[in-house]
Amino acid sequence: MLWESKINVNQVVEIRSRTLCYFGVGAMQKVDDICAYLKKQGIGQVLVVTDEIVYKVTGVWEMLEPALKKHGIASALYTGVVPNPTVDGIDEATKMGKEIGAGAVIGIGGGSAIDTGKSAAVLLHPDNANYNARDLYLYKFDAEKAVPIIAINTTHGTGTEVDRFAVASIPELEYKPALAVDCIYPLFAIDDPAIMTKLPANQTRYTSVDAVNHINEAATSLVTSPYTVLTAVETVRLVARYLPQAVAHPDDLTARYYLLYASMIAGICFDNGLLHFTHALEHPLSAVKPDLPHGLGLAMLQPAVIKYTYPAVPEILAAIYEPIVPGLKGVPGEAEKCAFGVEQWLFSVGCTEKLQDMGYQESDIDKLTRLAFETPSLAGLLGVAPIKADENVVRKIFQDSMKPMA
Repeated sequence: MLWESKINVNQVVEIRSRTLCYFGVGAMQKVDDICAYLKKQGIGQVLVVTDEIVYKVTGVWEMLEPALKKHGIASALYTGVVPNPTVDGIDEATKMGKEIGAGAVIGIGGGSAIDTGKSAAVLLHPDNANYNARDLYLYKFDAEKAVPIIAINTTHGTGTEVDRFAVASIPELEYKPALAVDCIYPLFAIDDPAIMTKLPANQTRYTSVDAVNHINEAATSLVTSPYTVLTAVETVRLVARYLPQAVAHPDDLTARYYLLYASMIAGICFDNGLLHFTHALEHPLSAVKPDLPHGLGLAMLQPAVIKYTYPAVPEILAAIYEPIVPGLKGVPGEAEKCAFGVEQWLFSVGCTEKLQDMGYQESDIDKLTRLAFETPSLAGLLGVAPIKADENVVRKIFQDSMKPMA
């Protein structure tokens, strides 16, 4: 049976793609055009958000700084971004932006830096001057306005450079909520594969797996569409083909190009189809252990999520995972075959850890389950899962993710 049978033709869905993304080797040269545009709009000060390493190692600052100076744009440089960004970091960045009167934000990095920049952009808008990042992520006001955002992407996984999402942790609550508002679509994005050649091998793996999980969830949610499924199929095809090549040959620009393209279309995919189990359950994992790489957390959960959701959407998942698990017929009874096959593929590309390897214990499951339902925004993700997302299912997914499948 074809996956088209799973699409509800009577349901009206949204098809989104709003950011102007400059894509391809050499796209960094477009920073001059972007700076010229900002100046033309009367923006003479910007907040640049990044971490203390990436903006230098990638060579982005070597091109951005001269462009800013050429067009007479002053900048404040915030380099305090951490792998799982926090509301405290957002407030620090916002404070720097306010001190110079920043009228736009430039994020340099992967999801952590760009999401921090997006959040700061909301708080820098004059209408939101009385709020802080905790207010933003506890939804104490409607985030409807932000100053313009420019995303210079340095990884091929998050898709945040082309979508309306951001995440941040609230440490004292062990919450990691998601923000989904139209005002944080970047105005411009730069996706230049040449920037990605400095990615460490594990980050190459984890970010690519992040892209695969974006489409796994978006294509099987209750608000999926043919557009979402087709971008999902192409994402897995490209990641399966080019991830091993990028790990073995980090300077291969063709491999980086197609992993970056896969990441970008996966970002558009979940901007349309949303997310459900894997991200809703990973957020508690990395909220409790902030050092956990997001993509690794997803990789550990992904096989179990497939196991439990496959029977509801077998045609879609069979079509998506054909390059990884060939021979799937798209019938409910092969759920464990698909889940096991995907886990073996994850192991083959170097994502070999399971929850017990990262220090999680059986005794943590109740807490993680509680956080999945208690954390603001995550109930919304679980609400669009293809099966009923009750506490029993969530516990089973955590349980089955503790160690490799038999």
